[in-house]
Amino acid sequence: MGIYLSPGNDLFYSTVTYSEIYVDKTMLISFTNKCLFGENKEICVSRPRRFGKSMAENMLTAYYSKGCDSRELFSKFQIAQTPDFEKHLNRYNVIHVDMQKFLSRTKNVHEMLDFLQKRVLKEMKQTFSGIEPEETSLITALEDLYGQCEEKFIFIIDEWDSIFRVHRDNAAAQKEYLDFLRDLLKGQPYVALAYMTGILPIKKYGQHSALNMFDEYAMTNQKRLAEFTGFTEEEVQQLCERYHMSFEQTKDWYDGYNVNGVSIYNPRSVTSAMMNGIFDSYWTQTETYEALKMYIVRNENGLRDKIIRMIAGEHISINTKTFQNDMCTFETADDILTLLVHLGYLTYDFDTKTAWIPNKEVRQEFLNSIQGQEFQTVNNAIHRSDKLLQLTLAQNAEKVAEMLQEVHSDNCSVIQYNDENSLACVLSLAYYSAQDSYAVYRELQGGEGFADLVFVPRTGNHNPAMIVELKWNQTAGIALEQIKDRNYIRCLKDYHGKVLFVGVNYDKKSKKHTCQFEMVENRAISS
Repeated sequence: MGIYLSPGNDLFYSTVTYSEIYVDKTMLISFTNKCLFGENKEICVSRPRRFGKSMAENMLTAYYSKGCDSRELFSKFQIAQTPDFEKHLNRYNVIHVDMQKFLSRTKNVHEMLDFLQKRVLKEMKQTFSGIEPEETSLITALEDLYGQCEEKFIFIIDEWDSIFRVHRDNAAAQKEYLDFLRDLLKGQPYVALAYMTGILPIKKYGQHSALNMFDEYAMTNQKRLAEFTGFTEEEVQQLCERYHMSFEQTKDWYDGYNVNGVSIYNPRSVTSAMMNGIFDSYWTQTETYEALKMYIVRNENGLRDKIIRMIAGEHISINTKTFQNDMCTFETADDILTLLVHLGYLTYDFDTKTAWIPNKEVRQEFLNSIQGQEFQTVNNAIHRSDKLLQLTLAQNAEKVAEMLQEVHSDNCSVIQYNDENSLACVLSLAYYSAQDSYAVYRELQGGEGFADLVFVPRTGNHNPAMIVELKWNQTAGIALEQIKDRNYIRCLKDYHGKVLFVGVNYDKKSKKHTCQFEMVENRAISS
């Protein structure tokens, strides 16, 4: 048993034994077992910080490594019930390295690669007699071992992309590193499995990649690994029951990551909330938001305007294909938005090719990042939103219209005001603070169509639900009648209480808003 070669199971043992919360993700092993030796044996998984990447690697090491006996350790988990559990348990030479640790102990990438090879080779020479004492090349030693006795290895590489974050502007160092990994892993008969994790997908150079043999599982497309990306809804529900925490609030704070159709929660934040008994921003405290602020302020290709639209609740179409998978090559706003997806600040729907802010935790950090003169009008709208909500609940049509007019005028350069979709975006921004006490939905289906905006009270909020219909160059009365005629209230079939109908119209000629209200009693909903 070594530190890098066939290590023990200490790290995974500590996680499952001493952590107050451990969610069983051992069925990931069933997936990697199917990849052993085959054409899909090279796997690269990229996820945001604190999304369980290192835990997964420690688990795989504990399962595959010859340096330990993990039968009892895994016996209580799901993987122990699969037919291949015993077949692969502790049967392999494993090389497990953390690139970030090697990088932090050296001055440059060349020195890091030299140091890494020396450390791994030292343990290999102690284990295998067939390696020449003077050998300095890890690749040569592995090739010789395979030639002598067909020894195969599983490579588990953590923080594989740290070079691209630390040496973000050093193209020569990045290429040297990628060439090393290519020579180490590509087409080598001694590779039984290669499992790499990091934040970024594999770096692109033009249309080609030095590591194009890898199957990539990124936040833009996790494919078959979606359920292992974070906590699933079922897993979070079980934790909420165990710790007597509100599932609704947990969902509002930490859900929202759409990973190939699977609803994923931030595991670090959920765990912290359960243990502390307090809903707060936990994961975001581990990140640097100055970079985020810098990207937004630059407003390249309308980036700032797109961020504002997302703060207002919109889903923005983005092209993820042009991103070069590094921290400095940004040709378009889409490249920066794609980076934010990989960092966990945005979530992405592979089918619709849209991105949005996933939850309350991240939304708050976006607000923290836009303090300053460049965003004064947006901040003004958000700060006024509490008052607007109260005026709406009071059915003060004149004052509500005036405040909507102010938000429209202040932000017309950001949100091109030319149709009902733009009007919906302005209203979402104007009612921003309502998200604290309401679940807010755009284009919610109900009755004979889709309601423009629907506000459903959260638990503990005793104010009425609201259905808002928007019109362009018509009348607020027409908007109100449409809510009733098309029976939009049916979208609230699971809600029982008062509902406020809100009709809003914008007249392009006069540049004025008008509003009308109507309150519906409970009996109308339950019928």
